Amino acid sequence: MEATGTDEVDKLKTKFISAWNNMKYNEHKVLPALSGCTIEDHVIAGNVEEFRKDFISRIWLTYREEFPQIEGSALTTDCGWGCTLRTGQMLLAQGLILHFLGRAWTWPDALNIENSDSESWTSHTVKKFTASFEASLSGERELKTPAISLKETLRKYSDDHEMRNETYHRKIVSWFGDSPLALFGLHQLIEFGKKSGKKAGDWYGPAVVAHILRKAVEEARHPDLQGITIYVAQDCTVYNCDVIDKQNASMTSGNADGKAIIILVPVRLGGERTNTDYLEFVKGVLSLEYCVGIIGGKPKQSYYFAGFQDDSLIYMDPHYCQSFVDVSIKDFPLETFHCPSPKKMSFRKMDPSCTIGFYCRNVQDFKRASEEITKILKISSKEKYPLFTFVNGHSRDYDFTSTASNEEDLFSEDEKKRLKRFSTEEFVLL
Repeated sequence: MEATGTDEVDKLKTKFISAWNNMKYNEHKVLPALSGCTIEDHVIAGNVEEFRKDFISRIWLTYREEFPQIEGSALTTDCGWGCTLRTGQMLLAQGLILHFLGRAWTWPDALNIENSDSESWTSHTVKKFTASFEASLSGERELKTPAISLKETLRKYSDDHEMRNETYHRKIVSWFGDSPLALFGLHQLIEFGKKSGKKAGDWYGPAVVAHILRKAVEEARHPDLQGITIYVAQDCTVYNCDVIDKQNASMTSGNADGKAIIILVPVRLGGERTNTDYLEFVKGVLSLEYCVGIIGGKPKQSYYFAGFQDDSLIYMDPHYCQSFVDVSIKDFPLETFHCPSPKKMSFRKMDPSCTIGFYCRNVQDFKRASEEITKILKISSKEKYPLFTFVNGHSRDYDFTSTASNEEDLFSEDEKKRLKRFSTEEFVLL
């Protein structure tokens, strides 16, 4: 007896769901909500709800599909190649959250997000394909997840301060929208990447992304962004005077403390594999109030590391293909920009190539941060050389930079050489 159309759909669903479950429960285990989980300086001692609220409030940027075509290509999705750009976006977004909203801010709707497993883009695609295939035979439309009511959301904001926070929350998310006009959206980052020889569809390493983020922030003309800049360490060295010069550049008389700054430090935690001797350093850095996370991951699979639990790293995974959201629309839905469940990964599995981020609100904040980070570097390095260093003076004092570049050329010749070397993930190991 021949199988009916319904039987064939059921068989196909079973095969797809089986493959999905293998991936879901073997490769992508969800972090159990245990006490002692640490995200930066916010140590949660047994309060699972507070941990979830803190984690979910972070901006989650993932693969997207069906967005406006990327100029110079036929691509309307970054599935399979854009993960490091996404983790870079998440790190920058966290820096902007600290800058505009402060470390204590949490999204009032965080705990309304469904607490379900965050699937990989592959498993999500499988489920979408299965549902679509079944719907095409049954004639039914695909169900959509109901969004949180805007009226319910607005009721939570009882005063002007909360309304201001929500306005900035939405504004920050909109800067990372997937459209050519979004300041830190995928389209803009790819344009800056072209200056370093990258194009849409290429693999972007964490060091290259650090320089792309720097250029994106430097070129942003939005009035709200004139009080923040980015510095990228050179050859595992942060030159204190260069940082302070950037903080004091183009400042008005009303802000004598200097600009806020995000410091990005590309490092390598070993040779072909991550050296476990660096575990305590990574944990120490992630515990600092200044840290905004790490762009890292597994080989050719980037994650945004936001904290740790014991000897495992807590991360947000961009490998989840979601539909395009038009952030130019008033009151656009926020649910897909917040991750409902954290994941964790053994430190041993971490790819050695990564970029660490720090946020400093002003010059004095930078000086305090450099002292605290240096202490951790000294403790963790033992008898070895530290992963990176803070030194007094300018980089030019050490003859490591070339002459000033043409203003029309976003990357100097020296930067292009460095980016080319970074793109092959080569680092000088001390």
